[in-house]
Amino acid sequence: MQQVLTLPQAFSRNFLGNSPLWYKQVIIGFLILNPALLAMAGPTIAGWALIFEFIFTLALALKCYPLQPGGLLAIEAVAIGLASPDGVYHEVSSNLQVILLLMFMVAGIYFMKDMLLAVFTRFLVGVKSKIVLSLLFSITAAVLSAFLDALTVTAVLISVGVGFYSVYHKVAFDAGSHDHNYHNDDHVIELHREDLDQFRAFLRSLLMHGAVGTAPGGVTTLVGEPQNLLIAEKASWEFVEFFLHMAPVTMPVLLSGLLTCVLMEKLKWFGYGAQLPSAVRTVLEDFDKQQRGKRSLRNNATLIIQAIVAVLLVLALAFHIAAVGLVGLMVIIILTAFNGVIEESKIGHAFEEALPFTALLIVFFSIVTVIHEQHLFNPIIDWVLTLELDMQPRIFFVANGVLSAISDNVFVATIYINEVVGALEAGLIDRAHFDKLAIAINTGTNIPSVATPNGQAAFLFLLTSAVAPLIRLSYGTMVWMALPYTITMSIVGYFAVSYML
Repeated sequence: MQQVLTLPQAFSRNFLGNSPLWYKQVIIGFLILNPALLAMAGPTIAGWALIFEFIFTLALALKCYPLQPGGLLAIEAVAIGLASPDGVYHEVSSNLQVILLLMFMVAGIYFMKDMLLAVFTRFLVGVKSKIVLSLLFSITAAVLSAFLDALTVTAVLISVGVGFYSVYHKVAFDAGSHDHNYHNDDHVIELHREDLDQFRAFLRSLLMHGAVGTAPGGVTTLVGEPQNLLIAEKASWEFVEFFLHMAPVTMPVLLSGLLTCVLMEKLKWFGYGAQLPSAVRTVLEDFDKQQRGKRSLRNNATLIIQAIVAVLLVLALAFHIAAVGLVGLMVIIILTAFNGVIEESKIGHAFEEALPFTALLIVFFSIVTVIHEQHLFNPIIDWVLTLELDMQPRIFFVANGVLSAISDNVFVATIYINEVVGALEAGLIDRAHFDKLAIAINTGTNIPSVATPNGQAAFLFLLTSAVAPLIRLSYGTMVWMALPYTITMSIVGYFAVSYML
């Protein structure tokens, strides 16, 4: 018998959908608390409370996608005056390149998934050692991130992860009268459940190695991260000059990251070390043979076009011929034109992964606007600039790392580099010291910020992607698995900034 609901109960059920009742109550509590805090304690306290509330929605992304609860907090922030609509628009327009990247580049990767799955399947079935495979993922992500960008590389990892998972899940699924749905384990054959759990752990560790690898890779070159380009412009550094300035810090950090990768797999700490179950390997090997055996000339032509476009993509981004998002649109047009995807409905599927995260990123920029308009970070910046000159690079590295772990690293880098440029123009520091501070700012915003998903856009993208619930990758799990990397790379980066510049 169907339960009869009252109208208030219906509103309660509809609010944030199937998320737990306690979660709904917490969000409502936040929305009631913020205006009261603003009235009683002022905008600084209310602003910091809002930041931690937003982090809460990210931390519980598997309970409810953060767009809705985080969006409600952002709307309230504008409504009560913690941020202005014009300020939000300015923050969004300043990050238009990142938004275009998400809209078009991620969709472009969707149309390359056949080629990517074929290449990475060969890696997976051809490399027997988990340590070597983990290093391969980490190094590949680092190298690609140096010439592409972390979000593009993460999109590749997500596409590969979903592809691998769905291949095995289909075998483990008891078809019967049920349509296969890889989001649902209810009809997984009991015999396969243990292997499926181990396969999840295996994929989780590989994707985390790859995601973390985007950080030390992305910090090395001018095009690796958006803030790199900003800092290079302020410092008047060209591509090679930027690389050479950063190398005394980035190369030791990259080496420490690779050593951490090996150690975690060998010691099986922090959720790493899971092996590929033999049953899963057999399924993937059979899948690879089947795919190669049934490829028609049209399939081969499709893979050839995807491979050519992949080379064009790397060259276009390495030489920075246009904004990354526009390059992504070019990829979509070429791949769909030459591979016969001309129906609007089929093209629309490519945008399903990227657009929810794009909307979430706009909400994130609204929270960043609160930080900017309420000057929440200014006391920290002012304090750092009062320290002795030889202390400033290492403190800048730490301060940028801490603030980037809770905010947007592009925003933090923008604030700090502008302050340092002002100090240089005012004659408070010389050019040599400016260069040291610019290196400390860039490496600080890129390296310690791997500590949290909100510190790295690539991490946040992975956390809120389709693959995260499949492999049981939560906010807490991501923080835990990133912890050894955060410790080793931050310590090496700190000493490099302190003694090698």
